[in-house]
Amino acid sequence: MQVKDVLDLMKAEDVEYVDVRFTDPKGKLQHVTLVADLVDEDFFEEGFMFDGSSIAGWKSIDQSDMKLILDPASAYIDPFYAEKTLCVHCNVVEPDTGEAYSRDPRGTAVKAEAYLKASGIGDVAYFGPEAEFFLFDDVKYQITPQKVSFEIDAVDAAWNTDSSYEDGNLGHRAAHKGGYFPVNPIDAAQDIRGEMLSTMKRMGIKVDKHHHEVATAQHELGMIFGGLVQQADNIQKYKYVIHNVAAAYGKSATFMPKPMKGDNGSGMHVNMSIWKDGKPLFAGDKYADLSQEALWFIGGIIKHAKALNALTNPGTNSYKRLIPGFEAPVLLAYSARNRSGAVRIPWTESPKAKRVEARFPDPSANPYLAFAGLLMAGIDGIKNKIDPGPASDKDLYDLPPEELAEIPTVCGSLREALEELEKDMDFLLAGDVFTRDQLEGYIKLKWEEVYAYEHTPHPIEYAMYYSC
Repeated sequence: MQVKDVLDLMKAEDVEYVDVRFTDPKGKLQHVTLVADLVDEDFFEEGFMFDGSSIAGWKSIDQSDMKLILDPASAYIDPFYAEKTLCVHCNVVEPDTGEAYSRDPRGTAVKAEAYLKASGIGDVAYFGPEAEFFLFDDVKYQITPQKVSFEIDAVDAAWNTDSSYEDGNLGHRAAHKGGYFPVNPIDAAQDIRGEMLSTMKRMGIKVDKHHHEVATAQHELGMIFGGLVQQADNIQKYKYVIHNVAAAYGKSATFMPKPMKGDNGSGMHVNMSIWKDGKPLFAGDKYADLSQEALWFIGGIIKHAKALNALTNPGTNSYKRLIPGFEAPVLLAYSARNRSGAVRIPWTESPKAKRVEARFPDPSANPYLAFAGLLMAGIDGIKNKIDPGPASDKDLYDLPPEELAEIPTVCGSLREALEELEKDMDFLLAGDVFTRDQLEGYIKLKWEEVYAYEHTPHPIEYAMYYSC
């Protein structure tokens, strides 16, 4: 939509408020709500001033003035507020110069799209993220000097087969790791997922499916691919919808990659393709019907995967999912068959659908930074003709130890990922898409999380060491 379309929509829907939304460095959606009478063509042109010092990793108090510039193409009616409210995603700019603020994640994604066009490699990059999540009925946690604990529960979890309920226990539950794909009443979340998907559709997101996932209380909704910035916006809407519909049902949604021991974690597989002059750049006559450019793109992803981990797997919890020997895609290999490799080539009959899928990202990532980082790694691969090596079509789970040892892996901790990003960030700095100041600020924020995690005793340590 253009500005006029948004203003017409506001009038037609009798909008009372306009919610201006932006994303902080860690990926959390933030907002300010304005009376709709204030929002006109001049407002879209001039933007909205706010205090950037309150956002972690942004301005200091003496340089706190910042400006939000609304993107009319992102506008939608909020489905949850009691008063009719229009939501618009924003870019952050410096108020004195009007230039994009270097630490604004959405601005980075915008620059990544522009860099692709300027490179001559392609006109548009399409992204199709697949973010998984958990739904719980009860969540308790505590971090104090004398108690570090968490406890979760889900009524439909396998561990509740012998629990007592006021209305009785009906017994229909998926077995451990048995959530993929029994129908209701075993799949007790059919209606809640349906409402989530319908809500997303009413917000203008193109959707295609929903289903229960493998793990206890784990789910996924499907979105149809789109442009980089558009899909990063859509992931933010996706999370917003899931959190709020879950709350309306009396449930709690989480995008933590690994909220419980001994079961599958949540990933965010990211499908990517580049088009040029209206044609798919990744379709060709090489391995799995890929083009040479697609193979180089994969080469860039694999080469920079460990640095990318800091953006695509940005929490200490992320690395409890990325454990070698399980279903997690930890091996830096590519294949049209193996799902345990870092990159997979999904099967398709149409050249238009030819794409590559990065399987190591998870939904705790800031989507603007993660998608921009993946694209920059792929572009670096194409520009420098990085050979990804031969495909790995053997069963990677059954490789003998000597062969497995030859395949590199993603990072094993957030500490390692941050150290890798500090060493390998030049590919992100190309075209000033990311800036050194931005990445250094982001790394500083993430080191705080590493220190908090590493300085806190874990309950398992009591079991292992208390009586030593």
